[in-house]
Amino acid sequence: MWCLGNASKSNLKVLMLIDVKASIQKKLLAAKFLHRHKSTAKIIDGKAIAKSIREKISDEVYQLKRKYPSFKPRLAIVQVGNREDSVAYLKQKEQAAREAGIDFILQKRDESITVNELLRLVRELNQDPSIHGVLVQLPLPKHIDERCIIESIDPKKDVDGLHAYNIGRLAKKCGDPIFLPCTPKGVIELLDQTGINISSKRAVVVGRSDIVGFPIFTLLLKRNSTVTLCHSMTVNLPEIVKTAEILVVAIGKAEFIKGDWISPGAIVIDVGTNAIKDPTKKSGTRWVGDVEFSSAAAMASYITPVPGGVGPMAVAMLLQNTMESAKRFLKENNERKISTLALERLVPVPSDIDIATSQIPKPIKLLAEELGLTPDEFELYGQYKAKVKLSVIERLKSRKNGKYVVVTGITPTPLGEGKSITTLGIAQALGAHLGRLSFACVRQPSQGPTFGIKGGAAGGGYSQVIPMDEFNLHLTGDIHAVTAANNLLAAAIDARMFHENTQTDKSLFNRLCPAKNGVRVFAPVMLKRLRKLGINKTDPNDLTSEEIGKFVRLDIDPETITWQRVIDTNDRFLRRITIGQNPTEKGQTRSTGFDISVASECMAVLALSTSLEDLRERLGRMVVATNKIGDFPITADDLGIGGALTVLMKDAIKPNLMQTLEGTPVFVHTGPFANIAHGNSSILADKIALKLVGVECNSEGNEGYVITEAGFGTDIGMEKFFNIKCRLSGLVPDCVVIVSTVRALKMHGGGPEVTPGNPLHKTYLSENLELLERGCVNLVKHIQNARKYGQTVVVAINKFTYDTQAELELIRKIAIEAGASDAVPTTHWTLGGEGAIDLGKAIIKVTADKTKKREFKFLYDVNKPIIEKIEIIAKEMYGADGIKLSEKAIKKVERYTKQGFTNLPICMAKTHLSLSHDPRLKGVPTGFTVPVRDIRASVGAGFLYPLLGEMPTIPGLPTRPCFFDIDLDTETGRIHGLI
Repeated sequence: MWCLGNASKSNLKVLMLIDVKASIQKKLLAAKFLHRHKSTAKIIDGKAIAKSIREKISDEVYQLKRKYPSFKPRLAIVQVGNREDSVAYLKQKEQAAREAGIDFILQKRDESITVNELLRLVRELNQDPSIHGVLVQLPLPKHIDERCIIESIDPKKDVDGLHAYNIGRLAKKCGDPIFLPCTPKGVIELLDQTGINISSKRAVVVGRSDIVGFPIFTLLLKRNSTVTLCHSMTVNLPEIVKTAEILVVAIGKAEFIKGDWISPGAIVIDVGTNAIKDPTKKSGTRWVGDVEFSSAAAMASYITPVPGGVGPMAVAMLLQNTMESAKRFLKENNERKISTLALERLVPVPSDIDIATSQIPKPIKLLAEELGLTPDEFELYGQYKAKVKLSVIERLKSRKNGKYVVVTGITPTPLGEGKSITTLGIAQALGAHLGRLSFACVRQPSQGPTFGIKGGAAGGGYSQVIPMDEFNLHLTGDIHAVTAANNLLAAAIDARMFHENTQTDKSLFNRLCPAKNGVRVFAPVMLKRLRKLGINKTDPNDLTSEEIGKFVRLDIDPETITWQRVIDTNDRFLRRITIGQNPTEKGQTRSTGFDISVASECMAVLALSTSLEDLRERLGRMVVATNKIGDFPITADDLGIGGALTVLMKDAIKPNLMQTLEGTPVFVHTGPFANIAHGNSSILADKIALKLVGVECNSEGNEGYVITEAGFGTDIGMEKFFNIKCRLSGLVPDCVVIVSTVRALKMHGGGPEVTPGNPLHKTYLSENLELLERGCVNLVKHIQNARKYGQTVVVAINKFTYDTQAELELIRKIAIEAGASDAVPTTHWTLGGEGAIDLGKAIIKVTADKTKKREFKFLYDVNKPIIEKIEIIAKEMYGADGIKLSEKAIKKVERYTKQGFTNLPICMAKTHLSLSHDPRLKGVPTGFTVPVRDIRASVGAGFLYPLLGEMPTIPGLPTRPCFFDIDLDTETGRIHGLI
């Protein structure tokens, strides 16, 4: 054993000597190799490559801005705390972004920021449509969960590529992330710059972090490399590294990889950045990578330096991602596509409510996204309704408006001729069948007609707004808001008169300007009244007794009060009432009445406002009465209530987004009565819709279409659309569609009376060309009315089953002879959008025809005297010989002239059942004079409205109202009987 032990020791010594000799030989060979191949590797200059990339981005930004002036890529970075390394890195990013033409926004926050505060900031950046890239600079303070913050970034703005959505999709074999992480993306770009084919190469990645190592491993794998992923715990790491043709190191240890680990000719990408002590440097430190550069450079064919290699590329890739994001946003804005809903049509056509409830609408959130609305630009009201914020107009201000089409009609029968149905049918035809982005803009129906005789206004058959029940009932509460505001003002008028009649000037002043903690102040609205009175004082204590008297006493003349209460119900017994009969009112009774809510000036103001600020101004200047001297109009702001009215209506100003049966978008907004008010949906709905279907200036895309509806015929809704709505909005339509039917034209030719609830006379169910031709004079007059404004006209002939081809051809012939560009039969009630395809094509044709010169003009100059403007409308639109004013109307003209309201446009309140003031006069009446029994001032809305004939401002219920058929299935919640 001993001998054997000695022998073993001897052998061991021999083995050790052999091992030492081999080691020395190996080192000598390595030294000789290093000597022969010293610094033979080509440097991959990341700095130069990154600069080239930034220059390309800058040039692309410039070119896109020339084509799309509003194009502006924007990167927002959140910096928490003030780490020295982060500050330096952010400065590099900012400088690089500026050089590339990308806006750079730095959001600095203190290190003490809470998680919720940081999440709120990220959410705001996510929702800001002007920002295309969001990045939170890492590392974050220890009390903040980095993963939580990174995953709060919208994946569509995650330009760092670190969101779980993007990393997860990267990891999938067929995944398609929105963004690649910047550093890994930069590494691949550097490899590509060497000119080698990555595919089939053996690659080793050292480092397994979520930010660098693992994504690089995945990207190389996707490029068909055979990849090994290593880390600090990997056994036999040098041997594995030796197998690499491509070596990527991101382990975070200074000079960890040695040159003798590297296979000759390998490509080395060093991702590491480590500070080591170096007394020769002024700073005392120098930056090195994870690879020992001097030894590795002798072995590799290509190598990245540190610094100047991967670092600049990561910044360049961040900018490239931001640019890609900005272009993606631009493309989505320019290439909006609306998914449509298929119709399952039945024969015979079921009831409107059955059709509406059989269709499952798209989630309104999906429709909003398809339109390009950002999450912060719409507010959901359940699954199928949303309010759209006015900020959309500002965001899309650089867009060219879409085509603008107004739908009006001939003088209808009491049954209506399908104007709303046609509006929706056109929108469905254009949007669901003709490949054009289309938007219908319609009014919200009043509860009065819905439960009265007319029914709802959601369209009908297979051309409807859905959900139809919600559309026809409360919707989002806009009419309730109008009712509340109107009645608050009515209460304020009577309360003010009561208090002025029962108190001294001093008592009034003490109550209007009470001392709080010994200090009196004027409310802002009071200062407005003081200026109106010529009192330029801001301290209540400075007013003289005379000034106090002028300030506190409005001195309303009860006989001049024009403001009435409103209710959204057809209630004839409220047309004239007496108020103040309770003993507590101390005998201050007066006669007044109710209007229907949609006839309120608050509704007209809402429809004609162009912004929230404009709404506030208009509500404040509404005139409700005159003082007893007769020279001082009393406004809502004189009563101090303008601000409160605005608060009640602040949400109502946002248009309501809904959809048609075929899934195309609809704005339902405001509902001014067409007989009494101006009868059009809101200016804001039209403006927003025109931007949403529009295209960027200089874009080669086709603009979409906005189909807006004007109440009743050209003599009422269209006339008010042009002379009031267009005058305020500055918008001009590209085409007028006039809706007609064989039935209505036969009535105007002398056919029997058409009465709701009664069967049609046989005259309307069989061909009668002579009667029809006589009645076409009404259509001709309406075409002429539209042409007076310089408009192109297309006639829509809503076809019933009993209409004959000869009748349809006769209408078309007469319409074209009268100046219409086309006259097209439609069947959208039975077929939906498919039944209005020909009408849609006719609209596309006339709106695209640039050979036709269009010179839009108003019917009258608003600066003409009040009576002259009324007379122009009566003669030009109605065909009257003239007008006759009652004594009351004459006094109103004198008062409004004296008060400075002569330059307001006119909004005639008249019957829709005749071109004249008399509903019994059909066809084209002649030889009549229009009686003007009263004139009221809607100064806030911006018009005067004469009342012609016996035009009630609140309808009454018929013998058999619609409510007989309306009921609720208490088990399913389904509504029955709505029409």
